[in-house]
Amino acid sequence: MDIIPIFADMNLNKRKNMKKAMTLIAIGCLLASCGNTEKKAEAKLAEARAAYEAGNYNEAKMQIDSIKILYPKAYDIRREGIYLMQDVELAEQHKTVAYLDSVLTEKQEELNALKSKFVLEKDTAYQRIGHYLAPAQVIERNLHRSYLRFQTDETGLMSMTSIYCGNYNIHHTSVKVTAPDGHFAETPVTRDSYETTDLGERIEKADYKLGEDGGVIGFIASNKDKNLRVDYRGDRTFTTNMMPTDRKAAAEVYDLARLLSSITEVKKDIEEARLKIQFVQKKIAERKQNPDE
Repeated sequence: MDIIPIFADMNLNKRKNMKKAMTLIAIGCLLASCGNTEKKAEAKLAEARAAYEAGNYNEAKMQIDSIKILYPKAYDIRREGIYLMQDVELAEQHKTVAYLDSVLTEKQEELNALKSKFVLEKDTAYQRIGHYLAPAQVIERNLHRSYLRFQTDETGLMSMTSIYCGNYNIHHTSVKVTAPDGHFAETPVTRDSYETTDLGERIEKADYKLGEDGGVIGFIASNKDKNLRVDYRGDRTFTTNMMPTDRKAAAEVYDLARLLSSITEVKKDIEEARLKIQFVQKKIAERKQNPDE
């Protein structure tokens, strides 16, 4: 009797049985791990849902995002998280719109109290957006005078116009404003300028938008109580002093422009939030129509 082959067969069977046992143990561990993963993912989802119901939308979104990162194979829980995220985003945007509506109401009330101090120049026949001016700076009251005029449109875009009237052209394209202490601000050269003649009087105008004015508008507004000198710069230089009414106009129109600009931004934010609401509502509707997808 050959003993060695018998022992070899016994060892082979033993190894096969051990391999099967190890495989079963591995499968058991894997199943246990999967079950544990599902429970942990479900716990995260429960935390997210609780945060959502409490109105803590940032916390809810953070918990939902953590499910995707920590438990990428918990597919069913991740899908539930996506659905919950849509609900969170919808509630968040509704809250944003409500807040922005209240801000807009406050700013509109502030504007209604302020805009009566200005003249709105707007021809509805061809102008969609009008411009506010200080009453002291309307053209009819400033004929034959060299001065800086300030205006803002209804969206808050402010600009300054340097107006020169004289017996000869200076072809100016920039201005420099100097305070008594020597501090000054100067516009860059503008391309938005034009010249005309009226009964022998030379009239020049140059426009400078806020933000492209070298800080001149803000400089005048912050120094409205000081005697400011204005140098018109071109082929020749013309110098004059700003009248107190012009300095006051600069400051008041500057404040109005900032208010109008903030209103424009709030309206833009409200529109964006409402578009997001429409988008999320569409996604939710599609999900309810096709629940198995």
